[in-house]
Amino acid sequence: MDKINLNRTSRQNVDILLIEAETMGTQPNACFDGLSDISWSVVRVNQLNNALSVLATQSPRLVLLALEQLQAHESEFAASLKKYMPALVLFGCVEQKIAHWAKKYQALDFIEYPFGTERLVMTIHNALRHQTLIELENTYQQGVSRDHYHDFIGASIAMQTIYRIIDQVATSKAPVFITGESGTGKELCAQAIHAESRRKEQPFIAINCAAIPENLLESEIFGHVKGAFTGAHQNRQGAASQAHKGTLFLDEIADMPLDSQRKLLRFIQTGQFQKIGNSQVETVDVRFICATNHDIDKDVHEGKFREDLYYRLNVVPIRLPALHKRDNDILMISQYFLEQYSRQEQKSFIGFNPETAYLLHQYHWPGNVRQLQNVIHNTVVLNDGRYMTPDMLPEPLNQLPGSDNINLADNHFSEILDSRPESHYPVSQQIRPLWQMEKECIETALKACDGDISRAAIFLEIDASTIYRKLRQWKAGKQKQHKRKKIASKVTG
Repeated sequence: MDKINLNRTSRQNVDILLIEAETMGTQPNACFDGLSDISWSVVRVNQLNNALSVLATQSPRLVLLALEQLQAHESEFAASLKKYMPALVLFGCVEQKIAHWAKKYQALDFIEYPFGTERLVMTIHNALRHQTLIELENTYQQGVSRDHYHDFIGASIAMQTIYRIIDQVATSKAPVFITGESGTGKELCAQAIHAESRRKEQPFIAINCAAIPENLLESEIFGHVKGAFTGAHQNRQGAASQAHKGTLFLDEIADMPLDSQRKLLRFIQTGQFQKIGNSQVETVDVRFICATNHDIDKDVHEGKFREDLYYRLNVVPIRLPALHKRDNDILMISQYFLEQYSRQEQKSFIGFNPETAYLLHQYHWPGNVRQLQNVIHNTVVLNDGRYMTPDMLPEPLNQLPGSDNINLADNHFSEILDSRPESHYPVSQQIRPLWQMEKECIETALKACDGDISRAAIFLEIDASTIYRKLRQWKAGKQKQHKRKKIASKVTG
């Protein structure tokens, strides 16, 4: 009789779902009985409907499935296994071509009759360990490895750090001080913090302190009443009032005059201010984010920026990386702008040839993302074609060393080119050497089979002797390469 509890209102996690054949010999049953003595939660069934119910309601991490059941109810099991994605191990007889079925349904392993408890437990342990690694990898990929974040584009380690900091600080009310070179995306960072915060439905008000004349800056921030000064023909709400319950972003704050800094400090400390020409004190609830491309520590040391204001604002510092420190992000951002401006200008560009990609990646980009955006826009407007070539680029990129001086075989750059979406690049760049693909396929199979050459050969449908021969060839090739390097180092030394 099936040992299950189907009275569940929500999905409950169990370790193992054991789906036995409806009629089995005493040996397999005895092995499975021993699982109850191990610290795994196990649900045993031998009926199709009960098996499908457990898959739908209890989220098993591993399914031990009798091949007889899979053969008898293939379509039903195929749909459920695809939907719920548990790890799968098959058990059955050699005569049933179990290896073929294991390959078809991407089972982690299979066990052939007869088998003992030790073999069964080892197989389950390895399968659950593999499933744990898959779950950890999925969690890492979802939570850490992001290729974009709000309006940011980039998957580099430097940007993953920025994304995580934003995640952490967004829910706080603490002031944030963003620094970085011009063009690195400081306002995008401020907008992302606001969008992730509890204030996201409230206003985000940005002021560029460097773009407003000194005599008008205080009015822009705090507002004024009619007649407060020449030209004040009506009452005006300042940014402080407009940002109530939201976020006030003060860009280029290091350019703010010292007198305005003093008034801003009092506002930050108390949340209170007065409009110019009005004695009434107003109170607002504002989250402060500020940014500058200055060396703010140097400005504080030289007395250009108030030390007390700096420490009041610099509760959570965020330093945005320069573009040239973001490695592969350069090509990712370039591709984004290329596609955007190709649509906008109705051009036919879909990607970069390798020489152009290399130049874009190697250039130091003093103007950062803003300069890269300008270069791509300029090139799209003045040229047309499917793939952008070096001669299309504006100065100074078109004056850099040409393709004759570029080592496209460089291992690091090859990885960068390989990471690009295939659809963006010529067919000639998508085709890889057969020996390389064969080597990767065999190595992947061996890794999945924990180094078991015989099992890997079954899954690959080749002779085990083929794998042994290939391994010897690759080992000999490595030894020759090492020997050549050793000789070369002696010659150059």
